[in-house]
Amino acid sequence: MTDQSGKTRGLVEAYGPVSTGDSQLRLKANPRDFTLWQRAQIFVATWLGYVALLLVGRTLRWETFGWGNWESARQMGKGLVYTCWHRQIFAGTWFWRNRGIVAMASQNFDGEYITRILQKNGYGVARGSSSRGGAKALVEMIRCQRQGLDTVFTIDGPRGPRFVAKPGSVQLAKATGAGILCFHSAVHPAFVFKKSWDRTEFPFPFSRAAMFVAPPIFVPRDADRAEQGRKLQQVQTTLDELRNRAERWQKS
Repeated sequence: MTDQSGKTRGLVEAYGPVSTGDSQLRLKANPRDFTLWQRAQIFVATWLGYVALLLVGRTLRWETFGWGNWESARQMGKGLVYTCWHRQIFAGTWFWRNRGIVAMASQNFDGEYITRILQKNGYGVARGSSSRGGAKALVEMIRCQRQGLDTVFTIDGPRGPRFVAKPGSVQLAKATGAGILCFHSAVHPAFVFKKSWDRTEFPFPFSRAAMFVAPPIFVPRDADRAEQGRKLQQVQTTLDELRNRAERWQKS
């Protein structure tokens, strides 16, 4: 996503208010029709993903580091933009489930079953990505944030490059006053999808798991491009530090 604050304000005005009381929220712009075969694939992928997450997630043995940062951020009452690397999507999805957090999912075929898996785990979903439909999805997330729902970004998605922060969370925090809560989940042992761009980690049953949480980062409402760039660098540095801590934990 690029910095298009004027365009974003126009989209907010054009779309108007929405009801966000239901955690099954999803962006309804430009719905895509699927063939019978595609719908069958989506159905199977949804349930395979959901069951795998359920069965493995329940066995993970968690440790938390920096949990006081989350508690302090919640007490501020300004809302949170959860932010992490795409690689940790499995463990992160399980850890933060059933909180009504709104995630962004792409509008393509893969995004359809990912959306359904997220919804089954208590997330809301705004459809779009940095490569397709991102502006409308960002506007939807702004609305949700303003109406009391937290949001989450896998900040180097949907296609990378891996571990390079994109500006979506900074733009959202600037527009809403919410704090950016950087976190990193780690699992050991895990299967690594080495052919995927992000080298996704899928934990084995009964793996050790750890959640690392940093203090929130706030972006002033009047932040110009230079200030937004500095905040994005702060997000990048924070996530890098969390990842380094997680890698040391995995080796311990």
